[in-house]
Amino acid sequence: MSSQTRIQDKFKRQMEEGHQLERWEGYVDWRNRPAMRGRHGGMLAASFVLVVEILENLAYLANASNLVLYMSKFMHSPSRSANTVTNFMGTAFLLALLGGFLSDAFFTTYHIYLLSAVIEFVGLVILTVQAHLPSLRPPTCVTANSNIPCKEVDGKQAAMLFGGLYLVALGVGGIKGSLPAHGAEQFDESTPQGRKQRSTFFNYYVFCLSCGALIAVTLVVWIEDNKGWEWGFGISTATILFSIPIFLSGSTIYRNKIPTGSPLTTIFKVLVAATYNSSITSSQRNAVSSMATSPSYRTETSEEDNAGEKVPIQSSSKGLKFLNKAMINTPGHTALECTVEEVEEVKIVLRILPIFACTIMLNCCLAQLSTFSVQQAATMNTKLGSLKVPPASLPFFPVIFIMILAPVYNHVIVPFARKVTKTEMGISHLQRIGIGLILSIVAMAVAAMVEVKRKRVASHRGLDSTGPLPITFFWIALQYLFLGSADLFTLAGLMEFFFTEAPSSMRSLATALSWASLAMGYYLSSVLVSIVNNLTGNSQHTPWLKGHNLNHYHLEWFYWLMCILSGLNFLHYLFWANQHKYRLTRSGN
Repeated sequence: MSSQTRIQDKFKRQMEEGHQLERWEGYVDWRNRPAMRGRHGGMLAASFVLVVEILENLAYLANASNLVLYMSKFMHSPSRSANTVTNFMGTAFLLALLGGFLSDAFFTTYHIYLLSAVIEFVGLVILTVQAHLPSLRPPTCVTANSNIPCKEVDGKQAAMLFGGLYLVALGVGGIKGSLPAHGAEQFDESTPQGRKQRSTFFNYYVFCLSCGALIAVTLVVWIEDNKGWEWGFGISTATILFSIPIFLSGSTIYRNKIPTGSPLTTIFKVLVAATYNSSITSSQRNAVSSMATSPSYRTETSEEDNAGEKVPIQSSSKGLKFLNKAMINTPGHTALECTVEEVEEVKIVLRILPIFACTIMLNCCLAQLSTFSVQQAATMNTKLGSLKVPPASLPFFPVIFIMILAPVYNHVIVPFARKVTKTEMGISHLQRIGIGLILSIVAMAVAAMVEVKRKRVASHRGLDSTGPLPITFFWIALQYLFLGSADLFTLAGLMEFFFTEAPSSMRSLATALSWASLAMGYYLSSVLVSIVNNLTGNSQHTPWLKGHNLNHYHLEWFYWLMCILSGLNFLHYLFWANQHKYRLTRSGN
């Protein structure tokens, strides 16, 4: 008898002797065996995820934060550089939905991370090779000061550039869609301690994002600007490769949620069934209505939590009554018959979508950190003593602030809020998101005033001047601080909100909505820039945001427009936040 067979027999005997009570229902280990209490999951398992996130975000942000300058200087595409960056970053975050969907439906978050890391590694290898070999890039521009434009990247060079970029985007999307959910799945939400640890995990997940970003926007960006882009891409390549064995080191203690099939199938079936049954008779409608409001209905409307216990779904069935029609048994259409639980799960998803939509505008504001804010800083005095700071290193300021604020929030603000409010969370998820939205409004107002000051200095020297303006780049840091604070409050709150509120069969996909909001924000930024330029450009005026010299832009007007739109968006958010009822009352919200 082989050793493997003996181990399997021993495991079976343990199951027969009653040790099955120690299992995590619905979870397996890395060998696809039942995950066991005390052996799998917990903060130690989640710690591997936090370390990996530092490396992963370093690899991604090291290039994304400086990509606008790479596109304009080395690929000679200044007019399209801002939109190229926002489209790349938007695609990366939008693909998180694919990673989350695959994690819920067919694979575990464990396997999706490993596959995505390999894909990102391949994309970075392609970009590194292109940055290293001059023959794979457009020729050096020697006519920068003449009227002859530089040759932009095209043909095979463009195919290699965008092929590498979007392989990276695919890998980043898969990682963002699987890694946070993988870490959050390690905690036992049937106990207050487990729920508090999960909340701590999300706070420190953002902290680790910032740690990776700090290294990226300081050390790696400096290397890219002073040693060459092949070094920057090379560091990112090595970093993502190094993250894989670190992630694998925690394999023996991870607990991995068993995929339960496509969550989109459930959503589609309920919507189709409700639509098909919309012509039911009044007697049938009354039967469904009485069932939806009866105590027995609420008792059977439940799902299994991480501990295998039945947890009542607390969301009221008084809303979205149209979906109740999906529960009518229509003769001859058994494939469309939906259970009470399936209908309630779809209602939960539909209730969190307005909150998701309200965060897109905030992320549109965040998109400016990677585009116009970098271009602003490039026109200013970036010297810090004898050290010249690269413009792409400006995120250093919000990153440091987040790294300080995240532990303070978790260990000081939240405990104090718990004592004051007498609730488990202290500050609810929706309150936290709302604070972030307010900070984004302030950030855009500050950005507009700083741009007015920068333009005033530029006008004294001449708007066509190309040298650094006699104004310190520290002024730009103000808008970075406010937007960084907004990001901390909103991103961590949003991820935990989606993970907690979503049905267990859709948690990875729901958590990925946090990144999809970022994606929509970047896309919205590109759309707004195009719309503003089309509306403001005519025979007598130049567009607000177009040209080869930032001093001729009306960037301050654009920032005021963003401020107004953000204010309207906050009012929209208040309406939906006040309407929302938390699904799990035991979470302390």
